[in-house]
Amino acid sequence: MTAQLEREFDVIVIGAGAVGENVADRVVRGGLSAVLIEAELVGGECSYWACMPSKALLRPGTALHGAQTVPGAQEAVTGTLDAAAVLKRRDYFTSNWQDDGQVKWVEKRGIGLIRGRGRITAPRKVQVAGRDGNSYALTARHAVVVATGSIPNLPPIDGLADVGYWTTREATSARAIPERLAVLGGGVAGVELAQAFARLGSTVTLIARRGLLGAFPEQASQLVTAGLRADGVELRLHTGTQSVSENDDGSLTLALDGGSTVTVDKLLVATGRHPALKGLGLESVGLNAAEGKPLLLTTDATGLVHGAQENSPEPTPGDGARGPWLYAAGDAAGKVLLTHQGKYEARATGDAIAARAKGELTGAPAPWSRYAQTAGEHAVPNVVFTDPELANVGRSVEQAATDGYRVSSVDLPIRVAGSSLHAENYQGWAQLVVDEDRKVLLGATFAGPDVSELLHAATIAVVGGVPLDRLWHAVPSYPTISEVWLRLLEKYGL
Repeated sequence: MTAQLEREFDVIVIGAGAVGENVADRVVRGGLSAVLIEAELVGGECSYWACMPSKALLRPGTALHGAQTVPGAQEAVTGTLDAAAVLKRRDYFTSNWQDDGQVKWVEKRGIGLIRGRGRITAPRKVQVAGRDGNSYALTARHAVVVATGSIPNLPPIDGLADVGYWTTREATSARAIPERLAVLGGGVAGVELAQAFARLGSTVTLIARRGLLGAFPEQASQLVTAGLRADGVELRLHTGTQSVSENDDGSLTLALDGGSTVTVDKLLVATGRHPALKGLGLESVGLNAAEGKPLLLTTDATGLVHGAQENSPEPTPGDGARGPWLYAAGDAAGKVLLTHQGKYEARATGDAIAARAKGELTGAPAPWSRYAQTAGEHAVPNVVFTDPELANVGRSVEQAATDGYRVSSVDLPIRVAGSSLHAENYQGWAQLVVDEDRKVLLGATFAGPDVSELLHAATIAVVGGVPLDRLWHAVPSYPTISEVWLRLLEKYGL
């Protein structure tokens, strides 16, 4: 028999992925009570279908290729990847899609958990259809936080809805390696999974309406293009897909621009993602999508959602039921769809909620304070875990100019003692973007094997606004790939 249970918490968080967990943890640290609402697995997309399993699929191929590029080691490498062993290791990193460990962490932190689907019904009110058969009517004394992540975009391709296709979820949780795989999309997920499956034994065709990794400088993305081709990935770039149909043997045929076709055993659609906001009841508090378009939220530096009923930045004098209450963080907020950036937003949002509840924060927080998501505007780090890797932070040259900076850039191939020791014929590229008025870094990009380990130094330099003449005194260890920092600054003129 279904029961209607009424409960009250200081903060209700809809979504128990990495972002929701961090929000709840921060408000509990701040002395408030919190409950997580989760319809699937505690830990969310990153833990089970994105960051962790995809990197577990990629790392063995990168390690094998790394050994094959060093004389002395390459002679010892006589085999290919063991796909079954790779999949078994992937299963370990997803905890076999069991969330017991994550649930224990939630309980240890003193955070409540209700499994079910949450829906906002009024300001500070959330109704949950519990997986236990009960219905929960929840009230938030201070805040409701939307941390529901994102879902895949599906392109308008004739026949797609009528065939069985993979999204990134099915690809990262695959139980077998398909003989032939088509990947639609030239973004991060598309190129990473194309390379992973090619190295695991699939014949892969990647189809993209544009080029690959368009958010990166061309010199950087060209290295990844070469890496994919070296792994046997067939690239159909600047090519649209007209239709897809299923054949009698279960295979799929894609009809492409120009009349060509590709027949495969599996099709992975990796054409981007958008915030998962459908069915959350946001229209009940005045948040409606424009006609014919999906709903997108607009938030301030603390994650406070603009436009929700009774969601003013300040409480209304004499009315404790009014004031800031609805927040969004992570992919649901639609700013930067990266797990680490979402967790950063979550920490700021959770701290802001706790501070407002205590009266310690009024109005807008100061930039770069613990309550403000300032790095989202200036210093977002991003890594593409292909082989070679791409890593960037901050603004590109074009973005900096658009934002009104007087900008210059310096770039060069990565050719230092550390790179030549790292691998035979090491191919890499690096770029710094400089604010010429302040003489500080606005951005940096690195491309090449294992360059992700260079990125945090660049992130610190951008966040800290380190003057170039001071950065000159950050001496890179010899012989490491980090010596490229010295070469870049020398080329700049220091």
